[in-house]
Amino acid sequence: MLGIVIIAVVAALSFAAINFYAVKRLDTGTALMQEIAGAIQEGADAFISHEYKIIGLIASIIAVLLAVVVSWYTGVAFIFGALMSGTAGWIGMKIATLANVRVSNRARESRSLGSTLKVAFQGGSVMGLSVAGFSLLGLGVVYVLFGQVLGQTDPANLTVMVNWLGVNFIPFTMSVSGYALGCSIIAMFDRVGGGIYTKAADMGADLVGKTEAHIPEDDPRNPATIADNVGDNVGDVAGLGADLLESYVGSIISAVVLASYMFHLRLGTAREVSAELVGKMVAYPLMFAAIGILACVVGILTLVLKKASDHPHRELNVATWTSALLTLIGTGIFTSFYFQGQGDGLAEMGFALGVMSPWAAAVFGILSGIAIGQLAEYYTSYDYKPTQGISAACREGTGLTITQGMAIGMKSTFLPLIVLAIAVIAANAMAGLYGVAMAAVGMLSFVAATVSVDTYGPIADNAGGISEMSKLDPYVREITDKLDSVGNTTAAIGKGFAIGSAALAALSLFASFLYSQAGPGDDINTFVLVLDMINPLVLAGGLVGAALPYLFSGILIEAVANAARKMVQEVRRQFSENPGILTGDVRPDYKLCIEISSAGALSEMKVPALIAVLAPVVSGFVFGADFVGGLLIGTTLSAIMLALFSANSGGAWDNAKKYIEEGHHGGKGSDAHSAGVIGDTVGDPLKDTVGPSLDILIKIMATISLITVSVFGEYNLMRLFF
Repeated sequence: MLGIVIIAVVAALSFAAINFYAVKRLDTGTALMQEIAGAIQEGADAFISHEYKIIGLIASIIAVLLAVVVSWYTGVAFIFGALMSGTAGWIGMKIATLANVRVSNRARESRSLGSTLKVAFQGGSVMGLSVAGFSLLGLGVVYVLFGQVLGQTDPANLTVMVNWLGVNFIPFTMSVSGYALGCSIIAMFDRVGGGIYTKAADMGADLVGKTEAHIPEDDPRNPATIADNVGDNVGDVAGLGADLLESYVGSIISAVVLASYMFHLRLGTAREVSAELVGKMVAYPLMFAAIGILACVVGILTLVLKKASDHPHRELNVATWTSALLTLIGTGIFTSFYFQGQGDGLAEMGFALGVMSPWAAAVFGILSGIAIGQLAEYYTSYDYKPTQGISAACREGTGLTITQGMAIGMKSTFLPLIVLAIAVIAANAMAGLYGVAMAAVGMLSFVAATVSVDTYGPIADNAGGISEMSKLDPYVREITDKLDSVGNTTAAIGKGFAIGSAALAALSLFASFLYSQAGPGDDINTFVLVLDMINPLVLAGGLVGAALPYLFSGILIEAVANAARKMVQEVRRQFSENPGILTGDVRPDYKLCIEISSAGALSEMKVPALIAVLAPVVSGFVFGADFVGGLLIGTTLSAIMLALFSANSGGAWDNAKKYIEEGHHGGKGSDAHSAGVIGDTVGDPLKDTVGPSLDILIKIMATISLITVSVFGEYNLMRLFF
């Protein structure tokens, strides 16, 4: 079966390399375009290099602690996961800084929306294929390498077999969990650091440039424009890639860990199942993901090879839905053969549809992901009433703009949660908690296509900035703005997928956390998978956990505000001291603004990231496993609501502003436009910093709790003194 994984990894990474060099060979336009693009690339490279040095130091410390406190293989797998995630993020940022100027030039030369779309999407596909390829490559290596090594070096436990490689379940689950945690740490720092960077620059550029100086977006006279465009690549590409890679890996790992524990607790009982069956269950999520990658290669090819039309939303949807449909068909056929002859064993585990139960659960995940994505589009696209209502409110001032946007964001949380609830119930009915984990795998099984679509957005946004700063004809900016507007909606859809899969994966990891507390004599008959909410420690943990996302989000927003405040002061200073900047006679100091964003992001990203890592560990060693169980459930429920609110309200404010810029309610320069800009500024840190970071928060906390519960479950202050 590993042959399928190898084929998928080779196909994804080879196609990514082909698209990378295909985009790189395109013309970069005029000398001024090349100069601006070079400044953006230099700023992005400098920031991510510095950021990765900090991450490398912190990751090394965490790896050593894991190796000492938990096991050597957990520490090694952690480093490996960090390398895979970091590599994918770096490649994505690299192609984005190469593609932006080429997209702008294609719009300049072709005057065609469809042709320009293809270049932007081809650049974005490098990120999507890299995310899927590197994550699956890393997981395949963990399966093979750690399976062989642990099977040979830990013979005392070889009676507890999990997969066909001969690895016992405890070291194996710890190694794959360590790999997932490594991906999560990179995602957290990339999302937090990149989010602070990009929003500080974006807010500084908008608040002074648009609302005070009344100059267009990305005007070369604005000192913060280069920093703003650098931030798109740092936060919305590198951060996005690491974020969804982490979600992708986390969903697969949750299924693997659950299958392992379910098997272990059945050993020696009348309900015992064969090691062969559980080995298949452990490998199944990996095979499912591999087939999804192959489907995405075909889906991406449908847009790259065909003559694209002037309907970007439709073209992007065709690529995404083609990938999803082929994934459904391919995995369905594979499942029917893969579990052949295992129907009795699956029925014994309570799987309702026999051999097709895991696939059916994954289908519910795919369908719920599509539904959540469509709901995100409804609440954030200016083609629909909610966002149009915010645009209309802009005519009545900033206060009503903010009020209307908050109302839409709050209302937008209800229906997606109903969809998630139905998916959980249905997936559990199909295949128990393993089915819930497979629903998360299904939701992200075509992640290569969704990340490709998501990454195309910031590339198009950057291309618009380069067009404006290079003083190209207005039609070029019109083309890139249309692509960027669609990109805002696709980004909101991608955030919905990430949040939904995070909820399902976190639930599965939480169940694994409870399973991991089974004692030596426990089995499926004696161990009850229950969290006692009447227990004061559990209740207290739930209350603290529910508050934690708000503390976390508040720190992030404050960090963005601090950095943005410095940016605003610097832009005002340059305008005041050099009046020639606004007349176009003096070139602004772009470099100083880049340094402000970089310094703000690097100094502010450490605390929120460390909160995610330390909160479950510290509370576990103080209060024990019951408190951490409450902490996890409280954090998960609270963070899902807050993440959906942040993503949808921020996306709606952004597109409400763009709807006005299309010529509605007075158009650019009107009072309504000024109110829309303020609304967009309020929403910026919500949709691009807070929302994406919260889904990482809940998975980091669940994963690190699972890894360390074997230690703090026995050694904590509550047990020592009480």
